[in-house]
Amino acid sequence: MKAKVSAIRSNPDQILKDIDKLCGLAEIEKYLEAGKTTILKDNISWHFPFPGANTTPWQLEGTIQALKSRGYEDQVCVQNKTVVTNAFKGEDLNKYLPIFDRFKIPVLYNFKPKDMKWIPFKPKAKMNVLDKIFPDGIHIPDYFFDKNIIHLPTVKCHIYTTTTGAMKNAFGGLLATHRHYTHSWIHATLVDLLAIQQEIHSGLFAIMDGTTAGDGPGPRTMRPVRQDLMLAGGDQVAIDAVAAKLMGFDPMSLPFIRMAHDQGLGVGDPSQIEIVGEDVSSESWGFMVGDNLASHVGDVMWFGALKDLQNFFFRTPLVNIFIMGSEMYHDWFRWPFRDKPIFDNWLVTSPWGKLFSKYEPATPAAAKPVQQPA
Repeated sequence: MKAKVSAIRSNPDQILKDIDKLCGLAEIEKYLEAGKTTILKDNISWHFPFPGANTTPWQLEGTIQALKSRGYEDQVCVQNKTVVTNAFKGEDLNKYLPIFDRFKIPVLYNFKPKDMKWIPFKPKAKMNVLDKIFPDGIHIPDYFFDKNIIHLPTVKCHIYTTTTGAMKNAFGGLLATHRHYTHSWIHATLVDLLAIQQEIHSGLFAIMDGTTAGDGPGPRTMRPVRQDLMLAGGDQVAIDAVAAKLMGFDPMSLPFIRMAHDQGLGVGDPSQIEIVGEDVSSESWGFMVGDNLASHVGDVMWFGALKDLQNFFFRTPLVNIFIMGSEMYHDWFRWPFRDKPIFDNWLVTSPWGKLFSKYEPATPAAAKPVQQPA
């Protein structure tokens, strides 16, 4: 039986209606259990609103509306904390807060004890690496059990995994701030996390934004490329495989996709995936990951000569040197001097940038929807 992924090319005037249609084509009701809470797991790769890096406001708004129109009223957003991004700053600068307010979507944080607790979990599935990386036990948020989850990634490259999408979006939600312990085994980690998700969630789905895709050394410092595309599907492996193939990569050459496919967690072989809606099966955008300062450091620390010393560097206070280095590079250098000018140009030259500008900032006055489906 083939996996199914829906694809639609859209424009800013039709995007909310098209996301609803996208969900219908992907048969979302088959994957999400009725009557359950549905977690909206957005993707904040960088708290700054760089095009292609983060869940877009229309992706979020369209998903909320598509769910509500199908009777999924109980929705909640869960944010996570990382050592290099600020969830509060990210949901503000990317204009999510007025959307949550308008649709009365609660926002919970997996790093706040009052919202959820991290509890031990022993997966039924055989783990590839997580039980070895965390010998004292795997811990996940108690709130995630018996709830649907929708991942909201973007179509973009990644310096450690070549591409990133639905599978990698679980990285933040299911692993705490020590998730960087897994970087040397990132591909196997993503497969383990997918196995865990399939055990704990009542339903899994993904809606991926490729209206502006990210080419280059992502998930932050990229070259935005307009593609006007949205993808959706209930098979997390299949939607990542379709996105990877679109970007110009062989999905089955990516270890996380091949491993997940071989372990029966989804379909990664494009010949076994049915694309409905827009026929994008023959497209190849020619993306290339390339390098930046972060990837050069990772090549040495996570995968190269100093890999065996990573416990010394990353499980001691020395880790703060790398955290500060990342902040200085991304937030103090890249954003003001290289990437904010790209963002500013996108706002005035891209129809998607112009749509982003129409979304209100996080103020009490932000109470009007950008567009309502008929």
